[in-house]
Amino acid sequence: MSWVQAVTLSGRGIELRPLTLAHETGLTAAAADGELWRLRVTSVPEPENTRRYIEAALQGQAEGHRLPFVVVDATNGKVLGCTSYHDIVPAIQRLEIGWTWYAASAQRTHVNTSCKLLLLTHAFETLACKVVGWRTDNFNFASQRAIERLGARKDGVLRGHALRRDGTIRDTVMYSLTAGEWPEVKAHLLYLLERPGTRHAD
Repeated sequence: MSWVQAVTLSGRGIELRPLTLAHETGLTAAAADGELWRLRVTSVPEPENTRRYIEAALQGQAEGHRLPFVVVDATNGKVLGCTSYHDIVPAIQRLEIGWTWYAASAQRTHVNTSCKLLLLTHAFETLACKVVGWRTDNFNFASQRAIERLGARKDGVLRGHALRRDGTIRDTVMYSLTAGEWPEVKAHLLYLLERPGTRHAD
């Protein structure tokens, strides 16, 4: 049995459901909200490639190194984006959070903070992770700011690490959060989400 099992995580009007091919239409619509595939530093699929994108995520799940989720508005069932646990290493109780993107209308709201609270709570408090990591493109400054606002520590930069969709080679910025740091980070995320009238920028 895999260490990381498919599960639905929910809270604060958001549900993270196991990704399936049935979500193709919803993910295509979410990506079209802002034409996110045009962003050079993300991995959002073009409309015609959404099914292939889901199939690749499910292949990673079958191989045991990825668990993809679709992000859903619990009040109306609308697909807002997706995210994953990935680079899952049971032997050292480590995984990473990534492949994360949201429809433009869901950005700069509570959605990202709510998703990260769900994912991190499950990782540290149910799976007993020792470390949770993130990685992002060196030019994806918005992603770097969002990760740093969570309280993750910057570990360093991997030079010439991966190909972008346009064929250029990127440097990858690595971050991590340890189990010992989690209680303080959790308190901070709850504070952000519980402020009166919160609809803050992620």
